[in-house]
Amino acid sequence: MGFEPPQRLVRALGETYGQAVAAEWLGTLPELARDALEHAGLVAERVMAPGGRSSLVVLVPQAALKLAPAVARPDLERDALAHWNGWGAVRLLGGTEEGGLLLERLHPEVSLRSLPEAKALLEAAGTVRRLWVEPPADHGFESVAERTGRQAAAMAAHRADDEAGALVTAALAAREELLAGDAEALLLHGCFRQGKVLAGDRVPWLAVGPEPLVGERAFDLARLVRDRVEDLVAASAGASAARRRVNKLADALDIDRERLRGWTLFRAVESATRALDAGRTADAELLLEFAGWL
Repeated sequence: MGFEPPQRLVRALGETYGQAVAAEWLGTLPELARDALEHAGLVAERVMAPGGRSSLVVLVPQAALKLAPAVARPDLERDALAHWNGWGAVRLLGGTEEGGLLLERLHPEVSLRSLPEAKALLEAAGTVRRLWVEPPADHGFESVAERTGRQAAAMAAHRADDEAGALVTAALAAREELLAGDAEALLLHGCFRQGKVLAGDRVPWLAVGPEPLVGERAFDLARLVRDRVEDLVAASAGASAARRRVNKLADALDIDRERLRGWTLFRAVESATRALDAGRTADAELLLEFAGWL
């Protein structure tokens, strides 16, 4: 079978890592996929589409093979999944010589986004809670401070923007305040949202696609707060609904409301500035409107 990468993967890799890096890896992807399957003795059923934004997922009998460029650090995903060992997350079954990850077969067409919003948030909270554990002793995961430091440096270029400038300044100030003093140092998913939780057979819901790091729980929960942001923005009471969601999730998971609000602001504005840089103006406007409500 062919291993044509889904367009979402092509677009996202280019935006995240640059067109040259993306094109180089994508050019090798068909051969890489065939070699990984052959060496592992696997037979491809189909490529998942639209798939993810940083990897190609090939469904095989009883499992899924995930291939990602080295720059996306699949080694860190492997280490996190091995540490969780199926607790709240997809189980790592093994790897390939080509750096691929062989994963437990889930139901990729069924994520928490298929549920009504209230039920989806409830299930998401129960899933992410399981992931917050002590990291392994000699881990190689970066910290929240390190990751957001790189992001903050890129965001700073937008301080003078007419539309985004005030929110960028507020988000950067929130980050500085949140990082002052001691904080939790738990293993985090790093990109947790409803679409990253899939239906399984072993348990009803399991997290996939971590971008693991170490830090406080509020950072990990912040991305979940803005799930279905387009629905919030379209609603007449979107602003109050967004603030209620912050409070509800914080209380449900015993997290300080203001810390969750601060990280939600930072992560929303950071995503908005990346969207602006990529020319996705409509996405940026949605995120900036949401951030303004916080």
